[in-house]
Amino acid sequence: MRFPLRLKFFVFAVLLAVGPLALVGQNLTQLSRDELKSAANEDLTTVAAELRGTFDNTFQGRWLTPLMVIRNGIDSADLGVPQKISLLTLGLQELSQVAALQLSVEGSDLPIMVTNEGFANRLVAAGLDPVQVLATPPDLIKAIAETGQFGRPVISRLEATGDWIATLALPLSTKIAGRQVMMAAKIDLSLLSETVERHPFAQRGEITVVDQAGRRVLTDTPELLIQRGIVASTLPLIVAGARADALEPYIRPDGTAMLGAYAFPDWFPWAVITELSEDNAYAVVNAITRQILMVGLIGFAAATAGALIFARRLSRPILRIGQIAQKVGEGDFSARVEDVRSRDEIGDLAQRFNRMIAHLGERVELMKFVSHSTMSAIQNAERTGMERGGRRRRVSVIFTDIRGYTEFSERVPPETVIEVLNSYFDVQTELVERFKGDVDKFVGDALVAVFEGEGMEGRAVECSVGIAEAMVQLLEEHPEHGLHVGIGVASGEVVMGAMGARDRMDFTVLGSTVNLSARLCSKAAPDQVLVDRETRDAAGLDGFVYDPLEPIALKGYAAPVPAFAARRVASLSGATDIPAQAHID
Repeated sequence: MRFPLRLKFFVFAVLLAVGPLALVGQNLTQLSRDELKSAANEDLTTVAAELRGTFDNTFQGRWLTPLMVIRNGIDSADLGVPQKISLLTLGLQELSQVAALQLSVEGSDLPIMVTNEGFANRLVAAGLDPVQVLATPPDLIKAIAETGQFGRPVISRLEATGDWIATLALPLSTKIAGRQVMMAAKIDLSLLSETVERHPFAQRGEITVVDQAGRRVLTDTPELLIQRGIVASTLPLIVAGARADALEPYIRPDGTAMLGAYAFPDWFPWAVITELSEDNAYAVVNAITRQILMVGLIGFAAATAGALIFARRLSRPILRIGQIAQKVGEGDFSARVEDVRSRDEIGDLAQRFNRMIAHLGERVELMKFVSHSTMSAIQNAERTGMERGGRRRRVSVIFTDIRGYTEFSERVPPETVIEVLNSYFDVQTELVERFKGDVDKFVGDALVAVFEGEGMEGRAVECSVGIAEAMVQLLEEHPEHGLHVGIGVASGEVVMGAMGARDRMDFTVLGSTVNLSARLCSKAAPDQVLVDRETRDAAGLDGFVYDPLEPIALKGYAAPVPAFAARRVASLSGATDIPAQAHID
């Protein structure tokens, strides 16, 4: 990722101006946050434990214990039925949260029941039958008896009124007609709801009571809250009857970060959950953070203005140098860094950059006058310098010579001669490079190319035939030139290296293979490619034939040399495409 200089100055200024403040502010904020979190967690656990104790004490002290006293009185053999009914009525009057008391005889569907007048009137106003609503069905009493959960509340909600009711049953030892008698009570849990709603913590946090299904209880809207992480954590503990109070921070589905704690009442299958959002818990820290941010923004603005002014003046010449470097990279060596007058390192850089561009331009132009192998040798010798000498290499060499060139040069202006010759060399050079060869040199109207590596013989032959075909097409386009080409190809060992004087060398190939290629070229007829035996044997090309010729007497060779005329089996028409820029107009 690019990181501009101006941005670096900007970041540096910001770090210098805001960094220390941010570091101090972060440490202060973290310390305050830790302290507040510790205090909030302690508050959460305290409130949860306090409510748990309130629930248990209310149930056991205000409801269960008096009901057991009433049960014991009714269970006395000294009281008759009228006295026992009176005891139920008096007990109900003393226990304002008890909505109904009843005595149920095993096997009988007609219980003895008294109801709380105020609660009964509310049911009537809602269109309900108090007796039907507040009666404890025999099935429920039987289920309580079978599980032995005497005195344990069974919680339900009256949908019509929204009241939460606890049903509990206590057995009597007295039997009627030999049948078991149970005392059942319906308790209005609105007192617990009021306890939760009026708790001081509810003004800044949330108190939620959930049952084993994850449903909110003691409220008018018993919604499911299992999507909350802390509620989901309590459900297995409620079902298992565990009483392990705990703290648990979590994230709500809406993204709100919460701190939470929970406790479990002994007498209810519930969990009391106390929650506080981190925003409320860390309100003081957030205020401190805002103050730090305000001071930081002021410092940031001042640092930004100074950094931008300084960076602009410093980076402008550097950007200018970068623009010129891009132009040079695109091949424009006439570009120069101008309007940089600073007397410092940047000014020195601009001057050195201009000198470097000039040297690069000279080097690029010189590269056009040497072969690829020469450039590779120079690059490999950059540290130690080029030394004269060579080494043996196995190569394929092709010589091409333009036939009719002398007559052509005598009848057209010199400028046209150069233009046509360059166009022909463009075509030949492109074919050499296409077949991974290297143009070694141009000698008048002749071209020398070298092929190395795997399949060099085949590539040399295919290139040579392609050149011959291309020259035929050029002749068809420009018959007035009357130019043909003769080509010789030979393969074998050569000496490749730097040769010449110490201060003026030429990187080329020498040897009998080079001479043989040149001699074959001189004997080739117009548009003919002559190859030696070694090239023919190693080429192995499909679609080419090598017509054997009578051994040719060559200068410097004691015996005539076998030669072969290489050609393509397919017709020449359309065999080789000539690049459009090589056509001669």
